[in-house]
Amino acid sequence: MRSHKSRVGAITIDQLYEHFEQRELLPRTNLWSVAPLKTNRGYIRRWVRPRWGSCTLDEITAVEVEAWLGGLDLARGSRAKIRNVFSILFNHACRYELFDRNPIRFVRQSARRRRAPDVLTGAEIRMLVNSLPARERTLVLLAASTGLRQGELFGLKWRDVDFEHGELNVIPSIVCGIEGCCKTESSQKPVSTQPQLAASLIEWKQHCKFKSGDDWVFASRLRGGRKPYWGAAIMRHYIQPAAEKLGIQKRIGWHTFHHTYCTLLRSLGVEFKVMQELMRHSSLRSTLDVYTQAVGPAKRAAQVDVLSLFARLPEVESDCEIIGTA
Repeated sequence: MRSHKSRVGAITIDQLYEHFEQRELLPRTNLWSVAPLKTNRGYIRRWVRPRWGSCTLDEITAVEVEAWLGGLDLARGSRAKIRNVFSILFNHACRYELFDRNPIRFVRQSARRRRAPDVLTGAEIRMLVNSLPARERTLVLLAASTGLRQGELFGLKWRDVDFEHGELNVIPSIVCGIEGCCKTESSQKPVSTQPQLAASLIEWKQHCKFKSGDDWVFASRLRGGRKPYWGAAIMRHYIQPAAEKLGIQKRIGWHTFHHTYCTLLRSLGVEFKVMQELMRHSSLRSTLDVYTQAVGPAKRAAQVDVLSLFARLPEVESDCEIIGTA
């Protein structure tokens, strides 16, 4: 029998993680943007290491990991992320010839949601915007009309707002108070701003204490302008209560506006490639598979179009009226 030290894969998951952190998770390596770096580190420390840290690599089997994931009281998406980051660890081991295979490749874990995320209608967004003060109104208008992610919204500085050309230069992103780059290269493309949005930004700037080019657009007064506002707090204390008062019974977060933007573009018949560019997705699959939902009137209209090819429709007018009021 071979000695423990001579076995391929005799190092533990804890030892592998230390090797991985030194080479891929430190800020100086620049291999990860802020969000995935923080996410990967968090999943490994909270879930992978407590269960598997003392196990050697050759003791890990796909069947055992799959059973463990199935027993976690987490959403499917969260379990899929744990599986993926576990797989990243093993890929790292293979890359540095610390092990010769990745058993996590064979772990089955669906990321499909149990329910579709909520999206808002145009009327709901209008009601919400009209009920909010300048700061929250500007944030909601920005999110709903551009699809900017939370980190991109609060990572904006006044120098990034080009009022002359009607554009936002979305380069930095704020995640958990840490400034970094945007999620992907596609995310860093300029974003067009329409006159109504520009007017709201100008109005908000008049309220601001911090207005220089290097200041955050949504700089926190409590932090002396050194940091932007905490997005989760604004959502929880201001925007969600306003939506509840208006009778909007949907789960709303910053990403709701990202999903809503894509879905509304689709309902307006915008071409897929244009949608991808507006959403600043690196692939069209993300735009169509993840973020787009067919709205009720659009689905009814599609059914009417198909049925009209082979059947007479005496009540077509009523369907048009429904679509027109969407």
